[in-house]
Amino acid sequence: MTLQSKRSRDAAAEFSVVMDFYESYMADRDKGDVVSDFTFGNPHEMPLPGLVDALRTHIEPQTTDWFAYKTNEAEPREVIAKALSGELNLPFEPEDISMTQGAFGAISLAFSLLGDAGDEVLIPVPGWFCYGSMLKAKNMVPVKVLLDPDTFDLDLGAIEAAITPRTRMIVVNTPHNPTGRIYSPERLQQLADLLTRKSDEIGSRIFILSDEPYRRIRFDGLEFHSPAEFYPWTVIDYSFGKVLLAPGLRLGYLALCPNIPEADRMALRELTVSTQMALGWNFPDATMQYSVPDLEALTIDIAALQTRRDRLLGALRQWGYEITEPEGTFYLWGRAPGGDSLKFSEALASRGVRVMPGTLFEQPGHFRVCLTATAEMIEAALPAFQEFAPG
Repeated sequence: MTLQSKRSRDAAAEFSVVMDFYESYMADRDKGDVVSDFTFGNPHEMPLPGLVDALRTHIEPQTTDWFAYKTNEAEPREVIAKALSGELNLPFEPEDISMTQGAFGAISLAFSLLGDAGDEVLIPVPGWFCYGSMLKAKNMVPVKVLLDPDTFDLDLGAIEAAITPRTRMIVVNTPHNPTGRIYSPERLQQLADLLTRKSDEIGSRIFILSDEPYRRIRFDGLEFHSPAEFYPWTVIDYSFGKVLLAPGLRLGYLALCPNIPEADRMALRELTVSTQMALGWNFPDATMQYSVPDLEALTIDIAALQTRRDRLLGALRQWGYEITEPEGTFYLWGRAPGGDSLKFSEALASRGVRVMPGTLFEQPGHFRVCLTATAEMIEAALPAFQEFAPG
């Protein structure tokens, strides 16, 4: 007799490679064997002072209901709608914004709000390793679509070939984890044209979930364009945890594109709160919502992050590594020497350097380096990277 639900077992199977790596990494970290940590996007320095000040200010109760139940509170929605309208040049209204427990919560809300059991969602490979397990937990079907193997751009031919009458959504992650690519307005317009045509062919609307938690982390002064600018049937998820480098403070949102036809947008708005409740009270805690006006303008030092990118990118390329230069995010993505990322990551680990093998992204020939490591960690790791460089 099986006690667990099939969907929980399917989700666990989808996530098993990540869990195995995480448990190994945590065991080494707890033993003190990790000197330079380039794995997950965690902070390795003290938090931003403005972040701490905001939390300290807003934890102090000002009314008797300060810590009462909170859903989508008015002030943070107003602040976010105004800021997002300025960033994307689209007229977002506060009612288009649903406050969530980070981008995780926003993605879960999007899947539940728009999808049914058996619906297919196209997800990028390589790509964030949680989409598939989240979909399996909802009895939905992840359909993995390879990015262009040379440029890691959206492969429109592969996307079109993957669309079926059951396709409900495609996830577009820009700037892209793990490669750091930012998709061009030309490619996003081509995708919009493709999805409009295919939606008409299958007689069902295909949505874009624009996964944008790294939207404000860009290098070299590059611009950002959201799929929402080109395709009205778009919902956007965002997390403050990346730009604040505080992923343990769960604050994010899901935004409905204001160009969704009004009747359809109103219908979606009506269902968001009840869907969030059904997902297990998928709203940020009270203190986090009160803090939004203060947090909206805060950011980690992007220039310092770019300096770390340039230092490590230059060193690795000097030693013969093939690295994709990231346009955004805080990752480097490269080919593992010898084409075996597990062997390479294990060799580095023996020197106290932990990177993420590409097996977690279904790309066993690649590896990912997280630049949230300190400059000191980078310098300490360079001898190991040089030692195991391509021969």
